[in-house]
Amino acid sequence: MRPSAPLPLRLSAAPFTVYEARAASLSAARLRSSDLSTAGRLLYLPAGWDFELRGLSRALSAATPGAWISHVTAAVLLGLWLPSWFRGCRELHLSKPKVLPPVRRQGVVGHTVLAFDDEVMDWDGIRISTPARTWLDLARLLPLEDLVAVGDQLLRQPRPGLEERVEPWATVPDLKAMLQRHPKLQGIVKARLAAELIRPGADSAPETFLRLALTAAGLPEPELQLRITAEDPFSPAADLGYRAQRVAIQYDGGHHLTREQQSRDNRRDETFNAAGWRYFKFNADDLADDFRGAVRRVSAALHAR
Repeated sequence: MRPSAPLPLRLSAAPFTVYEARAASLSAARLRSSDLSTAGRLLYLPAGWDFELRGLSRALSAATPGAWISHVTAAVLLGLWLPSWFRGCRELHLSKPKVLPPVRRQGVVGHTVLAFDDEVMDWDGIRISTPARTWLDLARLLPLEDLVAVGDQLLRQPRPGLEERVEPWATVPDLKAMLQRHPKLQGIVKARLAAELIRPGADSAPETFLRLALTAAGLPEPELQLRITAEDPFSPAADLGYRAQRVAIQYDGGHHLTREQQSRDNRRDETFNAAGWRYFKFNADDLADDFRGAVRRVSAALHAR
């Protein structure tokens, strides 16, 4: 048997649609070759391809006109934080407007939804729900605190030089406008509660959970990204704290284990301590305790001042 002609390079490394195959002049017989498999209607996978979410999402959205990547898949592609049980999931979430037939593909979770044109965007060649719409779609899937953490991340100011964007993914008015547009969406009550709890300034989900633990215990709302000298943008900053009581709080995640980050942390810690602040550092052990011990220590410090 004559071996199949090599695939064009761009089609040999990632999933592709039948439209891309036709544009590359691949015959129907070539598409039935053993070095290709189908991933449902109009979609092909090259042999040896290792699962890669972005490439498969791009091909899936292209093979499904009028549909877009949404929910958990959109959150992963946008780099949003998700609870551990969603990480590594190989099911793709795809939304369609109600005028189109429902999604029926193996490995695809289909959603039939009402969405406005400006709630879907083209991102890196993928039709995908906007960050604000993705947050709203997650309301039916996530617990309240996790939904707040995702909302905090949307409001976070990107780090210069480390991220391609220079503006936050969304604002509180963006999220509240989404709530007004979809008053009957499943999960809307939870989303409304979350919108009232979302704050700009948290750099990670554990910081959000720590803030929520403090306020749930009846403590005042902490200031986020608290600088020793409020008006000085170069002044050392703690993740959160209470300026009037001179109490500063830091959550140390995994990135704090590098030597460079530890050096910066030590300089920050020394500055707060030298200025006479009560300074607390918490980590994953405190998170595993749901910050109960952390709340007791911070509460005692606030009442001692």
